[in-house]
Amino acid sequence: MSQYRDSNSGSLASLISGAVLGAAGLAWWLLSEAEKRQETRKQKAMLYAPRIQDGSEATELESNTLGNQSNEHLEQRVEQLNSAIADVRKQLEDLGSSN
Repeated sequence: MSQYRDSNSGSLASLISGAVLGAAGLAWWLLSEAEKRQETRKQKAMLYAPRIQDGSEATELESNTLGNQSNEHLEQRVEQLNSAIADVRKQLEDLGSSN
């Protein structure tokens, strides 16, 4: 009879320890999943957050105070870029017609 009780108590101890280990494993898994979700939320929030300024706004303010000089410089730069684009377009057209 005592052997029967020992096997029952051993089975009960195994059952309890298995339940405890299972609960601990489940808790650890749930915590890791929650941590992953939180990290994902942080990353998504960073995507939609306003960008940190790199100091370029200070140069924009200076250029606004200079007035016409910066506008003229900007217009010259745009003209140069448009000219370069036209040259590249012409070169591409020449290459296309020669093939």
